Amino acid sequence: MTYATSAKAVNCRRCRYYYITWEPETPHGCRLMGFKSRSMPSAVVRRSSGQDCQAFVLKPGPAPRP
Repeated sequence: MTYATSAKAVNCRRCRYYYITWEPETPHGCRLMGFKSRSMPSAVVRRSSGQDCQAFVLKPGPAPRP
């Protein structure tokens, strides 16, 4: 598992817990934290806690080509 440790903003779209809800009012969701929002989940976490999301886990990517 790769966790976010840098000062750069967390990119939710690269996190395994991020999903698109397809609900117009709350299009972004975080499965781990169990919420949906109008903003990216990492922005909600940053606003509410003052820290970057500590739950970021990089999505598994495609296997490297030989």
